[in-house]
Amino acid sequence: SEAHKKRQERKGDKTMIKMPEKERAVGMYKKMYQIRQYEETIYYLFLEGIMPGTIHQSHGQEACAVGMIYDLRKEDYILTTHRPAGHDLAKGVSLRSMMCEMFGKAEGCCKGKGGAMHTGDISVGAVTANAIVGGNLPIAAGVALRCKMMKTDNVAVCFFGDGASNEGSFHEAMNAAAVWKLPVVYVCENNLYSATTSIKMTCNLENVAADRGSAYGIPSEVVDGNDVLAVNEAAARAVERARKGEGPTILELKTYRIGGHSRNDACGYRPKEEEEEWFSRDPVHTFRKRLIEEGVIGEEELAGIEEEIVAEIEAEVEYAQNSPDPEPETALRDVYWEGGRA
Repeated sequence: SEAHKKRQERKGDKTMIKMPEKERAVGMYKKMYQIRQYEETIYYLFLEGIMPGTIHQSHGQEACAVGMIYDLRKEDYILTTHRPAGHDLAKGVSLRSMMCEMFGKAEGCCKGKGGAMHTGDISVGAVTANAIVGGNLPIAAGVALRCKMMKTDNVAVCFFGDGASNEGSFHEAMNAAAVWKLPVVYVCENNLYSATTSIKMTCNLENVAADRGSAYGIPSEVVDGNDVLAVNEAAARAVERARKGEGPTILELKTYRIGGHSRNDACGYRPKEEEEEWFSRDPVHTFRKRLIEEGVIGEEELAGIEEEIVAEIEAEVEYAQNSPDPEPETALRDVYWEGGRA
């Protein structure tokens, strides 16, 4: 029945979703692989002291970013967190501008002023990342309100972690989005840990965001966040609701960080058995295996695609290292709005 179907969707049905045609399936994999290789590259650059600042990586969460964003329009918006690289690359922020930003260069997507936690490019709908836990939730409501007031059918997709669901901003944003029926999809990437603290110690709910949706009258769904196709199908349902003026949706994507909270985190607080279980479900590796096993693409062709992605990233690292630094006087620019149309 329809009611049973909805219950299964709400619980996160494990039924394997049919593989799409080759171009679409390989396109999703290419973006996931690019995100993984980009983050592995900057990890070692930071480790070697070649790149300044710090990083909060999304290794293991690539299916969340790609599944949610793959079908969004350029005119749609995403709002992300202190772990923004995967989201921004999936939305279309250029690899070159991202790499330049990591090196603090003038050609960076935020002119070298943002660094790893503040990337974005509004020209492709990627609102500059907000590193305050839960800080982007009410901003997303504002962006969605703008879409509604302008009478467009564009949507806002807002990512947040399980820890942000315990912030006051979560409840304020959910209430406003529900009351005003805003075209926003709130996406909780539940990776089980708020920095280094297990969610079991801070929340008495299994589904920290989705189970709270009913309190605000917001439809919610729990999804396997390591399955890019499952995420993509859930995204399609939620985005369609938003475009039709039916209001917000909360999606809770169950996933896991492969690395720690930041590059200095050795993850000594996580049980080894838990890590082994989740690592065996690595979204990049499992989707790659499925593509080959189902005959979507051959091993040799896929390996060639991967080599091209790695080469492109290496080329952009070299470009970024040799690109110009910002002029000192630019430090005082962009502090205040300097006029013109927003």
